Amino acid sequence: MDALIRLSRWIDALNEKVGQATIWLILAVTLISAINATVRKAFDVSSNAFLEIQWYLFSAVFLLGAGYALLKNAHVRIDVLVSRFSSRVHAWIDILGTLFFLLPISVMVIWLSWGVFMTAYTSGEISPSAGGLILWPARLLVPVGFTLLALQGISELIKRVAFLTGRLKLDAADEASAEELLAEDIRRMQEAKGGARHD
Repeated sequence: MDALIRLSRWIDALNEKVGQATIWLILAVTLISAINATVRKAFDVSSNAFLEIQWYLFSAVFLLGAGYALLKNAHVRIDVLVSRFSSRVHAWIDILGTLFFLLPISVMVIWLSWGVFMTAYTSGEISPSAGGLILWPARLLVPVGFTLLALQGISELIKRVAFLTGRLKLDAADEASAEELLAEDIRRMQEAKGGARHD
C-alpha cells in the first residue's frame, strides 16, 4: 500500500504542476482575444488563425485542467444527495464512481481519440478555414487530457482505499466540495455574529 500511496502523491504532484501551468493559458486566451478584437476593429484586419488559437487554448484549459479539477475536488458532484452521509460512505461512493464511470469512460475516450490524433498527425490535417491552423495539436489534447484525468482518478481511488483501511487520513478538501466548505464558512460566520449579538 505504501508504494501505491507514493504513486498517488506523484500523480497529485503531476496534475498540480499541469494545472498551475494551464491557468496561464487563460491569460493567453484573454490577451489573444483582446488583440484580435482590437486589430479587427481598428484596422479592419482579421485572421481565422487568431480565432482558432483561442479555441485550441480554451480546449487545453478544459482538457488539461480536468485532472487538476479532480485533485482539487472541483468537479460537479451529487453532494446534495450524499452530504448527510459519513466520510466512509463518501469514500465508497467515490470508489464506485471512479471504477464504474470515470475510469471506463476515460479509457474509452483515450482509445477512440488516439486514432483521430494519429490520422491528423500523419496526414498533416489543416483546418479547412482560410488561414487555419494545423489540427493535430488540438486533437492530441483529448487523449492527453483524459490520460491526466484517468491518472488522477487512480490517485483518488488509492487515497479512498487507504482511508477506508486506516492507512491515510483525507484532507478536508478531499472530503468536502468547495460548495460544502463555503457553506460551512457561512454557517460559522452566522454563528459568530449571533454570538456577538448576545454579548
